[in-house]
Amino acid sequence: MPVCDVCFRQCKIEEGQIGFCGARTCRDGQIVAANYGRLTSVALDPIEKKPLKMFHPGSMILSLGSYGCNLRCPFCQNSSISWSQKAFEYKDKADFYEPQEIVETALELRPRGNIGLAFTYNEPLVGYEFVRDTAKLAREAGLQNVLVTNGTASQKVLTQILPYINAMNIDLKAFTDNFYRNFIGGNFQMVKDFITTATGACHVELTTLIIPGKNDSEQEMRELSAWVAALENQTGKKIPLHITRFFPAFKLTDRAPTPIDTILRLVEVAKENLEFVFPGNI
Repeated sequence: MPVCDVCFRQCKIEEGQIGFCGARTCRDGQIVAANYGRLTSVALDPIEKKPLKMFHPGSMILSLGSYGCNLRCPFCQNSSISWSQKAFEYKDKADFYEPQEIVETALELRPRGNIGLAFTYNEPLVGYEFVRDTAKLAREAGLQNVLVTNGTASQKVLTQILPYINAMNIDLKAFTDNFYRNFIGGNFQMVKDFITTATGACHVELTTLIIPGKNDSEQEMRELSAWVAALENQTGKKIPLHITRFFPAFKLTDRAPTPIDTILRLVEVAKENLEFVFPGNI
């Protein structure tokens, strides 16, 4: 039975069936992206909304989303296109666009400040083939390419897209294996490996959403920021860190928003190790 190699799950997918992410299928014995070119969300956004603070600040970027995700974050803010039942219904409803159409639209938006494309909203890499093909054409047209990702993808997938990506914002959702394994169904080591490789190849900024009682300790932030600082030393690049405020969403509505004081305190903790640390959602 064919095995998907996009992430650590290594889903075995029977002909015509769908993998865990809801976006990959088996056709004629080959694993392919069922969501290729299927867009659920398109918007011209400020680059800071990705968030990217140190990559073409003040510019706009055409942002694209499809459907599907390989994590199961109970606090997902885009659940309608990620992994809710509604998200999995998009496979029959999302409009199809060829990569060339997207690039032409991006070029038409240049007078409005658009610098390129951002692959975002759901997890783009569950349909990495569309990211690769579209980003390649965009780069040839002189556009910038941004990827907003959870970083839960294999080195093989990363190698396929890196030649065409100018910047990434990667979620570093916490800094414990327990959080990744038991709270969001992820793989901590895969994300760290992804960040390490990406940082060596393009501009990278990281985002950590602070959830009360889950990843809000000073000790965890100290360990996280120390790891990022070591990566900065290894690559010779500065890595901005966004520490953002949680608001109740999706399946996680049993706790209050993160106190602003908590965010500001953790920003100061992270600054013990890092130069560029930004509070978010406050």
